[in-house]
Amino acid sequence: MRGKTAEDHRLVELLDPVAESAGYELVRLRLMGGNEQRRLQIMAERPDGEMNVEDCAILSRAVSEVLDAADPISGEYTLEVSSPGVDRPLTRLKDFEAWEGFEARIELDRVAEGRKRFKGVLAGIEDDSVALNLENDDHTTMIPFSWITDAKLVLSDELMKRGAADRAARIEHQAEE
Repeated sequence: MRGKTAEDHRLVELLDPVAESAGYELVRLRLMGGNEQRRLQIMAERPDGEMNVEDCAILSRAVSEVLDAADPISGEYTLEVSSPGVDRPLTRLKDFEAWEGFEARIELDRVAEGRKRFKGVLAGIEDDSVALNLENDDHTTMIPFSWITDAKLVLSDELMKRGAADRAARIEHQAEE
């Protein structure tokens, strides 16, 4: 899920070690656009979940060096490095666990329980499956992680409060250092 196309997956394989050596984790990578002007969008974060402007610049320089040397993308493109944001995509199994209790939209590569799209509250993970408490339903659905093609948090007041609390805690921690 961190990449969508075969080209995205090749770029993830190339850039994962670069990000890791710089102290970051790739959350999602997408090469978008036609042949005219393409855009390589990389969402990343530090292991603690933080990603500020300076982090984006550091990762952008590290990735640019490898992309310039390996030249894996034909034609011109623009590199965009950013944080996942508050209504972030969920691309790794650990994301579903970290955001337990928050609402998410999930899309599958196949029909399950009569549909491909689900919305509900994340209820953690079990083995390689995501637990989701569906809206307007009394039971928890277990979705194999390998079936998920797209997932993201739903913007809500609770999510905004968590984001604000996380930022405040980081600022307080930085002030103590």
